[in-house]
Amino acid sequence: MTKPVIGFIGLGLMGSNMVENLQTHGYEMVVMARKQDALDAVMARGNARIAATPKEMAEACDIVMLCVTTSEVVESLIYGDNGILAGIKAGATVIDFGTSIPASTRKIGADLAAKGAGMIDAPLGRTPAHAKDGLLNIMAAGDQATYDKVKPVLDDQGENVFHLGALGAGHVTKLINNFMGMTTVTAMSQAFAVADRAGVDREQLFDIMSAGPSNSPFMGFAKKYAVDNVSDLGFSLNNANKDLGYFLKMVEDMGTRAEIAEGTSNNLQAAVDAGMGDGNVPEIFDYFMTLNS
Repeated sequence: MTKPVIGFIGLGLMGSNMVENLQTHGYEMVVMARKQDALDAVMARGNARIAATPKEMAEACDIVMLCVTTSEVVESLIYGDNGILAGIKAGATVIDFGTSIPASTRKIGADLAAKGAGMIDAPLGRTPAHAKDGLLNIMAAGDQATYDKVKPVLDDQGENVFHLGALGAGHVTKLINNFMGMTTVTAMSQAFAVADRAGVDREQLFDIMSAGPSNSPFMGFAKKYAVDNVSDLGFSLNNANKDLGYFLKMVEDMGTRAEIAEGTSNNLQAAVDAGMGDGNVPEIFDYFMTLNS
């Protein structure tokens, strides 16, 4: 079968490795990015071209993939002047690999459907290294027919590809996952700071806690920074703060509250306000160490 032509917007660390993997699998690529070196790397591998606008990309592609930072950016690419919606072909599919607000995703999906196109939200788990090797975890959602059409491509990108149901369920799941993970790191980082002030050895605290049911990889990331001074979670406080904000917006849209998430969000925002946003999430430990009554 002829492989679909794939458009890809967002050649950051994750996106660049995803595109390299797709090129390894023989897909023709149409790309857009702000960084010239990222575009040059794609072009050097061949069977690729650069689109001047999202509309031009949509006109040329069977699948348009987005790997960008926020719902606002996604909406600007879809609805902006010369946006994807203006050029999308009937039968084409947009896949949003980012972490977006589910209500925004559903609105975009409805507007694409009105033009005969489909949408899948497919946020990612694992690292850019996994992306390069096609070993991502992919939390995909959308109607069954659209999912079935793009699943062979997703299988080339992910080791574990989950179909979670109707459009938006992928972003719901990712936001819940990130709420839990970032809350764990934030709580454990504060635990280390409190232990330090109480004169309890941080490493001994971790050894005791990790021997019981509290242990988790996220707890380990907090320990690596607070005890070993190694910051390798690879997820910034800015991104965590954004995702907790999206989680709270999603919960508000459901007509309820998530008070634990509000606490995590307040702490993340305070660390960002203190100028720490570019640091990895476990570095919030430094913020907790500066707090006074």
